[in-house]
Amino acid sequence: MSVFIVGADVLGNIPSNLTKAGVKSLQHFKGRKRVTEDIQIPPNTDLVLVITDYISHNIAEIIRRKAKEACLPVVFSKRSWSHLQEKIQPYISK
Repeated sequence: MSVFIVGADVLGNIPSNLTKAGVKSLQHFKGRKRVTEDIQIPPNTDLVLVITDYISHNIAEIIRRKAKEACLPVVFSKRSWSHLQEKIQPYISK
């Protein structure tokens, strides 16, 4: 499984926990800078994870729309692993 993470400057233990949960590939986009429609979801992404603590509403909306166009699931979560784990469990266990 490949996960594209948007938001949060520092991911802390999230990458290692996702790897333990079975995620093979991670890509991270911080999401703080002003971004236009040019932001792209990487090919072969299985899940888009938006960390809501530090992201602009504009970027969140762009990511949501692009994920919908690509028929990809999007999960919005706080940066806390306990909150995140609960949100992604249905997608990881597939």
